[in-house]
Amino acid sequence: MKNVFKPIGRGIVKGAIWIYCKIVYRFEVIGKENIPKDGSVIVCANHRSFLDPPLIEITTGRYTRFLAKEELTKNKFLALLGYVFDAILVKRDSKEVKALKESLQTLKNGDCLALFPEGTRNGLAKGEKVKDGAAFFAVRSGAKVVPCGIKGGEKGNRKITVTYGEPLDFSEFKGSKDKAVLDKVTEEIMENIMSLTK
Repeated sequence: MKNVFKPIGRGIVKGAIWIYCKIVYRFEVIGKENIPKDGSVIVCANHRSFLDPPLIEITTGRYTRFLAKEELTKNKFLALLGYVFDAILVKRDSKEVKALKESLQTLKNGDCLALFPEGTRNGLAKGEKVKDGAAFFAVRSGAKVVPCGIKGGEKGNRKITVTYGEPLDFSEFKGSKDKAVLDKVTEEIMENIMSLTK
């Protein structure tokens, strides 16, 4: 019974978020055609606010799962969103095997995995080191990476724009465990993300 009502609940929540963001932030989506309609794909975006995950959920047009910090479940509302959207919970700064396996299985199933390489909100601005999780999943699975730039929503620029760039193909590195390769892939992903925020 739970499996029947969960997709319905997801649709209702997505609809409510869409209406809220459209009225309050007049959000616009650019480049949605760059998101493959089927097959495994990794969406990587910059992270500025709590609205970023819901914005991606309502704009990809696909069943999308997020990697989310386990601490978020302490907030009842965020815990509900995590449940409805099948978030993959991970302990911060932890290479938790269960989360890694679940993420790779999501891609193996041909679904969409979304994450923020910054690892935390405004990570770059805080001087945080960009995480190599996106690169790891891309190289391990061979899935294409769709960069996403989110801008606006702050005082003086209420309108939010979500821009999806062309898919990045790192299949030439598939299976590599070389840290230099992961760093190279991570750098390219972030450069593409940031170019979409300008």
